[in-house]
Amino acid sequence: MLLRVRVRLPDRPGALGQVARTLGAAGADVAQMAVLERDGGRALDDFTVAWPAGAGIDRLCDGLAAVAGVDIVGIWPTVEPQGAFPDAELLGRVAADPGRGPFTLSDAVPALLSADWAALAEPGPAGSAVLHASLGVGAGVVLPALEPVRARAFTAPDGTQFALAPMPDDVVLVVARTGAPPFHRSEVFRLEQLVGAAAAIFGAAEKLLESP
Repeated sequence: MLLRVRVRLPDRPGALGQVARTLGAAGADVAQMAVLERDGGRALDDFTVAWPAGAGIDRLCDGLAAVAGVDIVGIWPTVEPQGAFPDAELLGRVAADPGRGPFTLSDAVPALLSADWAALAEPGPAGSAVLHASLGVGAGVVLPALEPVRARAFTAPDGTQFALAPMPDDVVLVVARTGAPPFHRSEVFRLEQLVGAAAAIFGAAEKLLESP
């Protein structure tokens, strides 16, 4: 299975390599990594690692905790698409069938953002109406208040982490995960960029269909 490992570490030569070696020594096979931010001599990094299915993560946590200056921000399961450019591949699928584009987008986004599920919602004064939900959403899901409707992340009272981005026609794409850290601003930006690119495809398709 795949795990997302988010750690804060010293931003100095050798620190990243030490974390990678520690992950390997614990039995994790690093599939990819991303630097989320660097500030004040510290870095926030995400590692995606292959981990034996059913194995506990105590050994992984103990190994990372033993590295000087390293703080574990979160470790949670993820399902990430294969390929070097998953965002481009998703937009290609959206362009191939723009009529189903919003549903294709909401179904695929959870894997891209290491989330549990996503939904298309229409905010209203009496609550948000769920128009479509991806796999992983229980029946009768109730969304928290989504105002203000802008690209952002927030934590619900029950601890669920949410990210959202507005779409055309007063629809909002909402992404959620549990047992994980809040969505980082880089993840919110990625979601916003995907929604913006998809919306441009929807608009281009409508103009094409309207052309004589």
